[in-house]
Amino acid sequence: MITVLVSLVSAVIFALGVSYLDQVWWMFLIAVCLVVNFLIVRFYLEKYVFRKIKLIYKLILDSKKEKGNFDLSQESLEDVNTKVMEWAENTKREIASLKSLEEYRKNYVGNISHELKTPIFSIQAYLHTLLEGGLYDENINLDYLRRAADNTDRLQNIIEDLEIITKLESGKAELDIKRFDIKELVGDIFLDVKAMAKKKKINLAFKDGDTQSFFVLADRETIRQVLINLIVNSIKYGREGGTTKVSFYDLDTEILTELSDNGIGIEEKHLKHVFDRFYRVDSSRSRKQGGSGLGLSIVKHIIEAHDQAINVRSTINIGSTFGFTLKRAER
Repeated sequence: MITVLVSLVSAVIFALGVSYLDQVWWMFLIAVCLVVNFLIVRFYLEKYVFRKIKLIYKLILDSKKEKGNFDLSQESLEDVNTKVMEWAENTKREIASLKSLEEYRKNYVGNISHELKTPIFSIQAYLHTLLEGGLYDENINLDYLRRAADNTDRLQNIIEDLEIITKLESGKAELDIKRFDIKELVGDIFLDVKAMAKKKKINLAFKDGDTQSFFVLADRETIRQVLINLIVNSIKYGREGGTTKVSFYDLDTEILTELSDNGIGIEEKHLKHVFDRFYRVDSSRSRKQGGSGLGLSIVKHIIEAHDQAINVRSTINIGSTFGFTLKRAER
């Protein structure tokens, strides 16, 4: 404050008019006062502002690392500001990620609740009807018992599928990696689902020219489950009179297996969700077809457990193609 007052007084005296030497003297005095003012302001900024910013910075570092000694004396205000802004941006992204995970959790809990309630309510309805006298009605008793049993099987399938996914996600699923011919395996599955395909007049075929064997290193039983899920889905949702075709491609270190159909296809907005748990492109139609709603999610987890990838491409009214890779084995 003193230096500020001196500066003001000097300015007034200078304005009133004095001799040249006095003017030089007063100009020098004003300059000294200004320098002193600058040093005082810098001192207070350093003591009360900059140090507090450094303290904030240290707290941020402590929240990211184990507590320790930090040499903040070499940090400039610009460096501190940059790092604080980076921390704020990273924290913002982490919060957004947590919100996304929370939304996924809510949707997942809602979906699994719905999937479990449907067969449970059906079982309750059939059993209560039987207990209230329907058991003695020959027109409905056996039919209702069969329906209750079917829903019990569906409930069991959902639970078993969830257990499979949990094991795959936690890495507890043990894979029995062996060498086998994946084309031969597909041929066996074609025989198993032949009756189902015939009912919808769907032709099961290999790509033209695929006469040789394709050997892979993988767990045969889990890959069988992958192929059954994909082929059965293709039949369920394919066009009547259509074709389900399986093709193989030798990629040197990997074998690519593709299952394609000429069905109704999948809208682009659904493609990124088809491997999500309980996700159904057409909920009403999918539930009529049966299944736990976990088939494609299991497929994805099995392929990823083999350190490989699966993808899907589709065009409405043209068809869909699911493709996955497995490690190639020597013939």
